[in-house]
Amino acid sequence: MKVFIVGGTGLLGSVAAEEFIKKGHSVKTIALPGLPKGANIPQEMEIVFGNFIEMTDEEIGALMDGCDCFVFAAGVDERVEFPAPVYPQYEKYNINPVKRFLTIAKNAGVTKAVILGSYFAYLNRIRPDMKLTEIHPYIRSRVEQEKAAFSFADDKMSVAVLELPYIFGAQPGRKPVWNIYVEKLLGMGPITFWPKGGTAALTTRQVGQAIVGAAEKNVGANAYPVGTVNYTWKQLMTKMHIGMGFPNRKFYHIPEFMFRAYAYFLQKAAEKQGLEPGLNYIELSRIEYVEVFIDTKIAKELGVTYDDVDAAVIDSMRVAMDSMKNEGEYIGMRAE
Repeated sequence: MKVFIVGGTGLLGSVAAEEFIKKGHSVKTIALPGLPKGANIPQEMEIVFGNFIEMTDEEIGALMDGCDCFVFAAGVDERVEFPAPVYPQYEKYNINPVKRFLTIAKNAGVTKAVILGSYFAYLNRIRPDMKLTEIHPYIRSRVEQEKAAFSFADDKMSVAVLELPYIFGAQPGRKPVWNIYVEKLLGMGPITFWPKGGTAALTTRQVGQAIVGAAEKNVGANAYPVGTVNYTWKQLMTKMHIGMGFPNRKFYHIPEFMFRAYAYFLQKAAEKQGLEPGLNYIELSRIEYVEVFIDTKIAKELGVTYDDVDAAVIDSMRVAMDSMKNEGEYIGMRAE
């Protein structure tokens, strides 16, 4: 296959490109200029630097001409802060680009599409009683992104959305997304206080394998929640502590009412700055105290193989700590 990736030099896009190339596929990408120092970008991948928001449909269509598969590995998540209201920003960077690229892809004769989404959409699907889309703008945007993507699926184009949980692994020269967790943990002093719940997880390499698997195997419109390990928060935080250099750090579960009280001040502080969090801080407790686990057989069906997630967690924390000390040497997350 000839594969066109949006965001092929990023943390996940570059790993996907590597996995595609290993399996004999050719890869072209459009990416923002400025490669992370020391990043492992496949030399065989054709890179076109540019901001797709500023490019015309004709320019993008010319790049996509002759391609069989399209992968959207761009956009923003809840960690990028925007002035209120936040939802239009998620439309700009996550939903509208998917609609636009899939329109162009279909006109170019592309038959396979893979969109990188969030496991919050999976949680919303299995727990409709939580009414997550009514409370959290970010989760609403991911659900709407899936709907938009699936609207393009027909007998000529298959569309897969990967509902991705916590992803561990580091790209040299790129600021880890886990800095926010490191900052929170360091701000607690010598003891970690965290909710009683849990999350699914996997490594960046496994995400790359899942992308290739979905591109090769998916037929029709399907969402794939992908995880290879399920951690309780205590299990995950124990690994994080090791990576941060505090292997003997104490851990205590915090009652939900205390979490909500603290979150209230965070929510009000954001509002005073004119910001609207993608995930409502106060109501986040309804998620944090749930074990959001994923059946690992789905990853296996996509061809995802074993990787040491524990080691990836530890390494991600080490890189996060280093990036906070040497901030100027790392490229951060960008919206455009």
